[in-house]
Amino acid sequence: MRDHDTAPHHPGRRLTTKETAELLGVKPETVYAYVSRGLLSSRRESGGRTSTFEAGEVEALARRNRREAAGSPGTGGELSVRTRITLIEQDRYYYRGVDAVELAGRHSYEEVAEWLWTGRPAPGATFTAPEATVELARRAVEALSGHASAVDRLRVAAIAAAAEDPLRFDLSEEAVLHTARTLIPTLVAALPPVGYDHEDDGPLAHRLWARLTGRPADEASLRVLDTALSLLADHDLAASTLAVRVAASARAHAYAAVSAGLGVLEGPLHGAAGGLAHRMLLDVLDQGTAVPVIAEELRAGRRVPGLGHRLYTGEDPRARVLFELLERIPRAESALLAARDIVATTARHTPLHANVDLALAVFTVSCGMPATAAETIFAVARTAGWIAHALEEYGERPLRMRPSGHYVGPRPPRPLPE
Repeated sequence: MRDHDTAPHHPGRRLTTKETAELLGVKPETVYAYVSRGLLSSRRESGGRTSTFEAGEVEALARRNRREAAGSPGTGGELSVRTRITLIEQDRYYYRGVDAVELAGRHSYEEVAEWLWTGRPAPGATFTAPEATVELARRAVEALSGHASAVDRLRVAAIAAAAEDPLRFDLSEEAVLHTARTLIPTLVAALPPVGYDHEDDGPLAHRLWARLTGRPADEASLRVLDTALSLLADHDLAASTLAVRVAASARAHAYAAVSAGLGVLEGPLHGAAGGLAHRMLLDVLDQGTAVPVIAEELRAGRRVPGLGHRLYTGEDPRARVLFELLERIPRAESALLAARDIVATTARHTPLHANVDLALAVFTVSCGMPATAAETIFAVARTAGWIAHALEEYGERPLRMRPSGHYVGPRPPRPLPE
């Protein structure tokens, strides 16, 4: 067995996938997952059929993985947070112990959100917002420039809703649940409608539809949107969710905690993947084949959006469900074929499964939505999970999310700079 701790660094040396997997102590499929997450870069050698990896980069990742496994303080190890909300294991995920896919298939987004918050069934749950709050949020959003992103609008709407709520600092469970049930519909209602015919009551998916496309809604498409909202409601401690818990640990009110999540979501490594997959899908449809589009992505050294997930070695269960629903919509056929072409073409270089971002891209493209629609869907959906995590964190010791820095700068005392 190779002694990984003393493995020498060989500048410029390339490792095969098998050698890389052995050095990292993982399966070859996990190596490809590392590539999809940007943790490793691969290169296909001229005339070769397999990918190779730079030895020094692999060894650095192996050292990092060992530090994280050991949980040494100050070494960048993963923060572990006790939670009863979402469990992800063996390519499945569960909301409070219930299969999230089955829950999303049988219940509305509002009902799923209530389950995340309380762990109690809530048949027929609906969310409504005070007219005064909605009006204030709309005016704030309308004041933004045309360059404002979808997340900009949602963040401003959340801030406006907070300013309208003088009791926002009440962190009791009852008060936070009231905030959650009014904030989510406020976020949706504050978004400018795309078409003339829009609803401000009824199921949340119906209200959101008119903010994403001017096309008339049909039951099959609304079913996809509602299911997507439920599937995306939570996904353990993603970066934005961790930000929410840090804010809640400092006893920020629920609006501020959600704003923290929205701020992180706008980062290009978290919330933008759906939009990138949308644009790539349009390019494939325009070209008629995925080959030149994927070739350009690989030539530029970029990850192919919509493929692979660090938490699933196999298929992303969220993508599987949405693809099954999209197959029932005739107008989605061409986008579905393009998505399959992307997966098959990329598999020649790196075998990866489609993730939920590619499924969302098929939905947004086939429904005539802009590339930003996937990010809007994600943000609205995930607000439910953020509230669930904030509620859970309010029940913990305040300011516990305060790690100690591991100082690696020059040792004091040093003379004052000239």
